[in-house]
Amino acid sequence: MSASAALTPAAGGKSFTGFTKLCKGLAVILFLAHILVHLFPSAAGYLALIPARTIPFAWNLVTAGYVEQTIPGVIVSIVGLLLFGKVLEPLWGAKELLKFIFIVNLSTSVCVFVTTIVLYYITQEESYLYTPLSGFYGVLSGLLVGIKQILPDQELNLFVLKISAKWIPSMVAFVSVFVSFFLKESMAYLPTILFGIYVSWIYLRYFQKRLEVGLRGDPSDEFSFSSFFPGFLRPILDPIASIFHKLFCGRSARSEGTGQALDGSQFPGSGSIEANRRRERGQRALEQRLAEKLAAVRSAEGKAPPSPPTEQLEDDASDKV
Repeated sequence: MSASAALTPAAGGKSFTGFTKLCKGLAVILFLAHILVHLFPSAAGYLALIPARTIPFAWNLVTAGYVEQTIPGVIVSIVGLLLFGKVLEPLWGAKELLKFIFIVNLSTSVCVFVTTIVLYYITQEESYLYTPLSGFYGVLSGLLVGIKQILPDQELNLFVLKISAKWIPSMVAFVSVFVSFFLKESMAYLPTILFGIYVSWIYLRYFQKRLEVGLRGDPSDEFSFSSFFPGFLRPILDPIASIFHKLFCGRSARSEGTGQALDGSQFPGSGSIEANRRRERGQRALEQRLAEKLAAVRSAEGKAPPSPPTEQLEDDASDKV
């Protein structure tokens, strides 16, 4: 059974089982926040991000991300959180996933707040200051970036299309921009989605600690900023992205074991090697989880679980060495 079964609902509904406790807890928070705002509409003034009130109500920068004001919004947020979290939490751990969600949510809210203030001073439209902004879409976009990092070549079945996971964040951004030209109400979600993609990439690219490789961030070419765009645009985008690379990593020193030179430059080939190792770990973890579920089902049916193949035992032994 391939790892794609964990990402697509094609394997007999298996994608809708086995959700983690952390994601279930966050899903309950999203549901309760929606019910609270639905029963008491005035609560949105205290929980949603209203730029004119953010200075006294600074907690809005945190709570706004967990408040979905529409029924379709809360359904999409809960389903996306459960499915994406089930893929990422076994690889990152519950603590790192919770940290990622908190950082992306807070950073996205801060960016949206600054953007609305700037737009107000440019246009003098008070609607930018008093429109309640909320939603979990920034975090969902960030989780897609995490899947792009871990399983970039995994194909996802989207209706009649098969699309590599590495292109999903880019497609979400493009569709959001395109729809915003025709549906005015969707414009309120656009900054949240775009900032969610960008700040999550910055965190994963430069700040996430990965103790197993002794490295902070992901320096591989497969996860560069230009990897979100078609190949013909990369010569234009790479010089722009290098500015942020110098900003975040220009003066940091890396040890020889991290695959980077002391001046912050990457040793030739180290990024590709690390990317391959990361993909292999992701594939192995997903297949192991699916094998455990299959063994549990067969055990419940009174059948003994099959022994692992010889190749798998040899791979596990080589990994331990």
